[in-house]
Amino acid sequence: MTRVKKGVNALKSRKNILRKVKGYRFGRSTKERQANEAIFHAGTYSFAHRRDKKGDFRRLWNVRISSSLKPLGLSYSKFINMLKKKNVEIDRKILADLAENSPAVFNKIVEAVK
Repeated sequence: MTRVKKGVNALKSRKNILRKVKGYRFGRSTKERQANEAIFHAGTYSFAHRRDKKGDFRRLWNVRISSSLKPLGLSYSKFINMLKKKNVEIDRKILADLAENSPAVFNKIVEAVK
C-alpha cells in the first residue's frame, strides 16, 4: 500500500479546534487534547442551558407581574386564576412587559379581570 501522510489534514483540524477555543484560559486554548475536551463540555452546557433559559425568563416574568400586582392588592396566583376564568389569553411575557413599560394598560387589564 502507498504511504499516506496526513500532515495537512491534521493541521487543518487542529486549527479549527483551536479557533473554537479562542479566549479560553490556560491549556484549553493552546493544547489540542484539552481544547477538544473543552469544546465537548461547552457544547453540552450550551444545549442544557438553552433549555434552562426558558424557565429562567418565565420566573423573571412571574416576579415582574407579581411586583406590579402587590400595590393593587392582588397576588400573582389569584390574578392568573382570574385570567384563566375570564378566558383572557395574554401570556406572561406580554403581561410582564406591560407591567414594566405601560402600567396604565396593565392596570386596565387587572380591572377588566376583577
